[in-house]
Amino acid sequence: MTRNVLFLCTGNSARSILAEAILNQRGRPNFTAYSAGSHPAGRVNPYAVKQLEIAKLPVAGLRSKSWDEFAVRDAPQMDFVFTVCDNAANESCPVWPGHPVTAHWGVRDPAAVIGSAQEIERAFRDAFVTLDRRIGLFLSLPLASLDSLAIKKQLDRIGKE
Repeated sequence: MTRNVLFLCTGNSARSILAEAILNQRGRPNFTAYSAGSHPAGRVNPYAVKQLEIAKLPVAGLRSKSWDEFAVRDAPQMDFVFTVCDNAANESCPVWPGHPVTAHWGVRDPAAVIGSAQEIERAFRDAFVTLDRRIGLFLSLPLASLDSLAIKKQLDRIGKE
């Protein structure tokens, strides 16, 4: 059984895109990842693409899109929804309706960093490393042997890692 995972953020141009690419690579064939935003930027941040290419992850098909695409009848049904916005930066994080298990995995917004190219690249690398670590922990969970409350508790714990 393949489980669907949706990563949400405001712009869907950086953090949620990174998470989608990481999980689609590391979670095959058990997971399919998607990403979306409440107010999509309309393009994937070039520094996100560069970070994914450095990590040798596929970038074809990645695009900034609205979460409305996943609210229609024919959309894939989600098993998990993770918000990756950073509350500390006073971002508004989308709230997902429905019955998937949800968790908040706040990550600082690398696209908000102002500085040299090296500083911006470091911010994207840091976001990538954080998401990669959390996704690795998620993939190590014995989902088949946990009830939804226990899964939720573990996902919340991972979001604080």
